[in-house]
Amino acid sequence: MSKLRVGVIGCRGIGVRHAAGLEDLDNVELIAGCDLSGDELKVFTESHGARWPNLQTFSDSDEMLAKCDLDIVTIATGDNTHTKLVLAAVEAGARGIFCEKPLATSLEEADRMVEACAASNTILSVDHTRRWMSNWTHAWHLIHEQGAIGEVQYVISQLTGPRAMLFRNGTHLLDIICYYAQSEPLWVMADLEEGFEDYTEYRGDGGKTPEKEPAASGYIRFANGVRGFFPCGTKKASKAAASVQVIGTEGVISLGSNTLAITRDEETEQDITPPLQKYEGIVAGVRELVRLVAEGGTPVSPGTEAVKAIEIISGFLESQRQGNAPVQITSLRT
Repeated sequence: MSKLRVGVIGCRGIGVRHAAGLEDLDNVELIAGCDLSGDELKVFTESHGARWPNLQTFSDSDEMLAKCDLDIVTIATGDNTHTKLVLAAVEAGARGIFCEKPLATSLEEADRMVEACAASNTILSVDHTRRWMSNWTHAWHLIHEQGAIGEVQYVISQLTGPRAMLFRNGTHLLDIICYYAQSEPLWVMADLEEGFEDYTEYRGDGGKTPEKEPAASGYIRFANGVRGFFPCGTKKASKAAASVQVIGTEGVISLGSNTLAITRDEETEQDITPPLQKYEGIVAGVRELVRLVAEGGTPVSPGTEAVKAIEIISGFLESQRQGNAPVQITSLRT
């Protein structure tokens, strides 16, 4: 059986972690890496060339896609570049795409990406990393499979500090609200931080400069009755790790990157240890996509789920434009 041919676009930082997800898989070959920086490509080749001697590097993604006949493409570039690259990978015949978050910087672009992948039967997986991290996935199983806190009533998801940018990092926390709510967002309302009163569309630079994106506080009403709260309204707040509370009819789950606790009847079970996962985060996500391309199936973080975060962000911006009024999600596509 021939090996799946993989190319990475964006070969620094996160892209290196994409490639790490392939390291011990026998059914793939890393064929290509693409980056604008020759220095980064040199480091990428030095890191992976011994494992994959056929590895080629490119400074132009269109050239890479045209020449390399790739089965899987991973995209680790700036937030505002994802649409072009995903659509180009689909056009080039990719069977699977692993794209960094946020999926896009507008709802129109996100819809185009999801529709193009669906039309071509391309599997689109989006790096909302917590969906492959044991603490967060174990909490999901406790809530939705074991009924540990009864029926979910609302989810509070918080991020503070200079990187509390709505698109760049806020997308993670909005996705986790959707992950635990398990429903479609119906309407939202929001308040952007001071200085962004007229911020009605993306004006960032791919996530490099926090001052180019607002923090936000918002409310989300889901179709199943769950309420989402996103109290992340200023980047001036003291930096703290992302945290989530899921409140149900019979208890509360509180969690962070390395903490998980359940409170029932005012008694708290602390330091719950999730089952051990051999692979976590981005590495697990890339490995999942390889398996799905080979065997079929749906990723835990598909494009159809990632669109929800873009719907909410777009609704937040429209709510701000309307004087912090409630905004129906359906109105964003009319």
